[in-house]
Amino acid sequence: MIETGRQHKGGTKALILLPDMEDTEMERRDAPRNMLANLRSQLGLLAVLAILVAAFVMFGGLRIEIALIGFALFTGLVALRPAPIAPALPETRRVVLDSPPRGADEEQMLAAMAEALGDPAMVLDQRGAVVFRNGAAIRQYPNIADDQILSLVLRDPQLLSAIEGALRDGALFSFELHQTIPNETWDRVVVAPLRLPGTDWSVASQRRLLVTFHSLTALKRVDAMRSDFIANASHELRTPLASLIGFIDTLLGPAAKDAAAREKFLGIMRGQADRMSRLIDDLLSLSRIEMYQHMRPTGTVELAGLLREVREGLQTQAAAAELRVELRLPDGPVSVTGDRSQLYEVFENLIENAIKYGAGGKSVEVELARIDRGGLHHMVSVIDHGPGVPPEHVPRMTERFYRIDAETSRKKKGTGLGLAIVKHIVQRHRGQVSIRSKLGEGLRVDVLLP
Repeated sequence: MIETGRQHKGGTKALILLPDMEDTEMERRDAPRNMLANLRSQLGLLAVLAILVAAFVMFGGLRIEIALIGFALFTGLVALRPAPIAPALPETRRVVLDSPPRGADEEQMLAAMAEALGDPAMVLDQRGAVVFRNGAAIRQYPNIADDQILSLVLRDPQLLSAIEGALRDGALFSFELHQTIPNETWDRVVVAPLRLPGTDWSVASQRRLLVTFHSLTALKRVDAMRSDFIANASHELRTPLASLIGFIDTLLGPAAKDAAAREKFLGIMRGQADRMSRLIDDLLSLSRIEMYQHMRPTGTVELAGLLREVREGLQTQAAAAELRVELRLPDGPVSVTGDRSQLYEVFENLIENAIKYGAGGKSVEVELARIDRGGLHHMVSVIDHGPGVPPEHVPRMTERFYRIDAETSRKKKGTGLGLAIVKHIVQRHRGQVSIRSKLGEGLRVDVLLP
């Protein structure tokens, strides 16, 4: 036999055996020798047959010439019969087959598996670098690119320890990842080795890890919302409830038949009930915003038209305060990605505050401008010309229930939550809020949006 080799695509080698013409000629020359070997191997059978033929000739009347012809034919068949010799096996040798390239098929399988997961998922190589990210991971972590070391981008000691441990031991690690930038989020992270059952991880040539992120943010925010609502509501509602109880007791007792006192007290009670209603509405609004603060809006909002709509809705209050709300808008539409109802609430709060607390001036200016500040491209400024705010109060103005003058705030029907709502909505839109003020020069609030 002739051996020949052929190289196939993918690196696999094959061995092909071809017939040798010299072997065929040798078999032809050895044919007589094989016939004699067959006759020798069947001598016993031929002897028995010869005795039977002689018996039929002597005692059965069989003609001798027919008996001889039959015996000769049988002997020829025996001689020509192939000998029961085991077929010669060709000499074999060990052929090392190169393993096919793992590239396309393996990467496609990993990609399909990661995409099938609903949660953000990343596949890491033996360096801890990102090989693949599914769509959910790209949306949640747009700053992470392929071939980046994951632990260098998400700088968390637990993540680094889990990746190192999984690569070293092939064990599964799970922990809670808490991040505060750009928003506060919580995730259950699972770092798992990708290997077949029964394989030895320590000798694997190419190791892969699957890192999945299951969001716990909504659950955490619900718990925080519940505790904050109880604490804040109990504190803020205590005063109006105490007033209502006092006036009701008075109307049921000494002032039961006093029409003038009843009319006065009912008016105060109505004002306290309105205050509690506004407070509860603002608390619920703030809680809803905080619950979904980690989810970036996907809608499209035309800012110039939105600001015109907000101004029209506040014209009555501006006229009562003897103020003008002046708009300075660029030519043409200005579109941003955002939640229209929430952005309406932002600018309604800011312009309403400017009307309430900037009554010393003659106008409130609202300006929309295009900027370029590290991913922020639009700025809306609300400027009043009122008495202004002392500098020490400016950093705390977006805290919940923080009031510079509590009595003035209550008289103007403020809840102390307006700027806190503004801050959380703008953070959800990945923007920034800037407040500047000087005594006697009014207040300026800038909202910067992507």
